[in-house]
Amino acid sequence: MTSVVSHTTVDCANAYELSEWWKSLLGYVDVDGDPNEPGHEECMILDPDTGHHILFIEIPDAAESKRITGKNRLHFDLRPRDGSRDEEVERLLGIGATLYADHRGIYGPGSGWVTLADPEGNEFCVLRSQGEVDAQSS
Repeated sequence: MTSVVSHTTVDCANAYELSEWWKSLLGYVDVDGDPNEPGHEECMILDPDTGHHILFIEIPDAAESKRITGKNRLHFDLRPRDGSRDEEVERLLGIGATLYADHRGIYGPGSGWVTLADPEGNEFCVLRSQGEVDAQSS
């Protein structure tokens, strides 16, 4: 007997605003019959291609907890669906992500990743696209 991941949950200070931000980043959509609206304390979004869900839940001390610990216990590693890692990093910076750490080239030309943070300071990484990985291994 095994389990399957139902969805990924993100504790946050503002579920609506953060779910809207991640929706634009990932290309996810609202769940049918359960629209996210300002003031909702739980907002779920869905990847229309894979069916993966992310649930944003407001918790009273989310911002304070992040400030005190300074480290995520879980983070997303993102691979661009289209374009390159560098193009995706520029796009995400343009929609409000902030640069946390740049590890491009850490293992030689074309390698590495970039760590960004969402509007509430949660870090996530942008990896090379599958096309970039395939081209380098050829």
